[in-house]
Amino acid sequence: MKTLNMGFCLLLTGALLVGCKEEKKEETAMPEQTEVAKKGGITKAEYGTTPEGVKIEQYTLENAKGMKVDVITYGGIITSLTAPNKDGKYEDVVLGYKNKEDYFNGNPYFFGAVIGRYGNRIAKGKFNLDGKPYQVTVNDGPNSLHGGKGFDKRVWTAEEVAGAATPTLKLSYTAKDGEEGYPGTLKTVVTYVLTDDNALEITYEAETDKKTVVNLTQHSYFNLSGDFSKLITDHELEIKADKFLPVDATLIPTGELKAVDGTPFDFTTAKEIGKDINATDDQLKKGGGFDHCWVFTDSSNKLKEVASVYHKASGRYMEVYTDQPAVQFYSGNFIDGTKASKTGGNYEKRSGLCLETQHYPDAPNQPKFPSTTLSPGEKYTTKTTYKFSVK
Repeated sequence: MKTLNMGFCLLLTGALLVGCKEEKKEETAMPEQTEVAKKGGITKAEYGTTPEGVKIEQYTLENAKGMKVDVITYGGIITSLTAPNKDGKYEDVVLGYKNKEDYFNGNPYFFGAVIGRYGNRIAKGKFNLDGKPYQVTVNDGPNSLHGGKGFDKRVWTAEEVAGAATPTLKLSYTAKDGEEGYPGTLKTVVTYVLTDDNALEITYEAETDKKTVVNLTQHSYFNLSGDFSKLITDHELEIKADKFLPVDATLIPTGELKAVDGTPFDFTTAKEIGKDINATDDQLKKGGGFDHCWVFTDSSNKLKEVASVYHKASGRYMEVYTDQPAVQFYSGNFIDGTKASKTGGNYEKRSGLCLETQHYPDAPNQPKFPSTTLSPGEKYTTKTTYKFSVK
């Protein structure tokens, strides 16, 4: 009996040991599963309420590496975008308001917004289609800018795309016929995709029931330092463009395509933005710095690398890809120090830069420019990617 008891005890002890080992295996597996679940995906939260009482939602896209992009349904606005520095630290690299109300009360800088129906300027807010004149909202001196009360000030419908390989958010907005003076009911879809190689892909789609003009873009201000008290004048910029569009005193293109060679507008080889920004130049004077449209050397409508930005101190490097013919490079000249920064203090002049991929400004009035006309039965589709890395 004694031997049997010992054997039973040994069997029991062995079973307990096995049970303990199995239990430990489960315990070590659980944190790994939790970590996988934590990184990658989309989370939704309430963001705030507009003065009209409309509730706004925020969607956070996170990839497998931990990069995050915050998007709100008001204006399709990107309120935050993180990217790693050379030490692997993720920091926010896009300007945005510290106070949510500033998004709802005008967003004078167009921080992070989807821009439409027509990005950039239309002279005197006037154009003709098939001989019929149209007058759209004038909101920038004598001209129309970014569609008047444009897509940046509208509430979008958001949809998480189920089954997508990486976090994908689809935003939809339908502009009524006659909204801000534009013809046609325009159904627009903007899709944000955050890939696992730290690229933000943006696809724009639009369809109309009447002939109209369309020029969509994204208006995020980048500061790769991650410290918004610092200026972007030390960022090195390259733009693969051999021509730019000179402007008049109201920043409307004159119609000329001018070679960048021998001018402060030559970014064909990367250089610091501050190198020539204060040069004695009539175009820089008119823009208060850089606020012009560069025409890409590669005029094809294929997706191609068109620009890059490098911040040496942080090591952050951003590449821009698009199928559009041009980009508006804006060096934040009209930021006036009146709005609170997310990292303390206020945003000052040139604390952020925009690279707005698009068609030419005022194209509806300039027949020599590529057409921005969209007709019923056609589909407007374009794509831009901002890819982040270190070097």
